[in-house]
Amino acid sequence: MTDAATLDSRNQRARAWFDTLRDRIVAEFERMEEEAPADLFPGDPAKFELKPWVREAGGGGVMGFLRGGRFIEKMGVHISLVHGKFTPEMAATMPGADKDPSFTATGISLIAHMVSPKVPAVHMNTRFLATSQSWFGGGADLTPVLDEQRSQDAPDAKLFHAAMKAACDKHDPTWHPAYKKRCDEYFFLPHRNEPRGIGGIFYDHHDSGDWERDFAFTRDVGEAFLEVYAKIARGRMHEPWTEADREEQLIRRGRYVEFNLLYDRGTMFGLKTGGNIESILSSMPPMVRWP
Repeated sequence: MTDAATLDSRNQRARAWFDTLRDRIVAEFERMEEEAPADLFPGDPAKFELKPWVREAGGGGVMGFLRGGRFIEKMGVHISLVHGKFTPEMAATMPGADKDPSFTATGISLIAHMVSPKVPAVHMNTRFLATSQSWFGGGADLTPVLDEQRSQDAPDAKLFHAAMKAACDKHDPTWHPAYKKRCDEYFFLPHRNEPRGIGGIFYDHHDSGDWERDFAFTRDVGEAFLEVYAKIARGRMHEPWTEADREEQLIRRGRYVEFNLLYDRGTMFGLKTGGNIESILSSMPPMVRWP
């Protein structure tokens, strides 16, 4: 069991990194808003709004929203550092909480829904959570909304998987196949018998026994996400689309909603631990269709 002073230091270091990553993500996506060609994306570039919030049971965070942009239709990027006690129901699912239901958790979460159907939606989150044990979790996954892009052999899928593999292989070459498989299994809609997107990596209860190594890995996942998604988005930025593409995008977004409300553990964790409802449900796309 980690002593209180060490745990507090680790929480603060992790939170500082999540703050830094948030600031870099905000700057990069605002640049893309500026760069988007006016013939495809008319109007003025949008900016992020950062809004602090306080959790009554302990801690809080900062929500970041960009809504109604010319290139980014809706995006949330949020950071938090919360603490408290798990309910008996939640404690039963968390390693180490059977001894003491007290917990601390800090992390960053992101979801981006783009105006153009040619640009995939993307999700990323990384977090550090501690009970009487501590671990990292998170990952990143890509959700193309057009069928032509949803193959594992599609160019964007290859780029994304290569970036996640490089982040893993820097620390342990066995991690990527395990975490890619876990992502494929997790981001799957059983009731439709289909994946949410093309996958990525997903890890939880990640504790190699070397905290510094695991923290470095989590930082590298964030770095890899930012670099590869900016490359994918800019690579699709100048491609026109049709009304049929937009219709397909809106229907695919409906599947995204289904997953997040029925199966997403992060959504359930936030709701059951008194998280901020606005940030928890910010993953919902601004417009969807069910045929």
